[in-house]
Amino acid sequence: MARKSLIAREAKRKKMVDKYAQLRKELKEKGDYEALQSIPKNASPVRLRNRCLVSGRPRGYYRKFGISRLVFREMALKGEIPGIKKSSW
Repeated sequence: MARKSLIAREAKRKKMVDKYAQLRKELKEKGDYEALQSIPKNASPVRLRNRCLVSGRPRGYYRKFGISRLVFREMALKGEIPGIKKSSW
């Protein structure tokens, strides 16, 4: 489990990206890069990090499911993810 502070920081960044998305788009279309510099750095979508919804783990993240590989495996073995089963041959 990731530290609560890291999960909270990421949520705060996500909120800030959503808040400034329209303004960033308008400034980029105008080509006003000096005004773009005045926007907070954390408003840039590049600074977001994909994190597991369950554990908050930043690595081994599967975009399609929104969870990390470890949580994915646990849920798949329990049968909590529809259409996924362990293969054997």
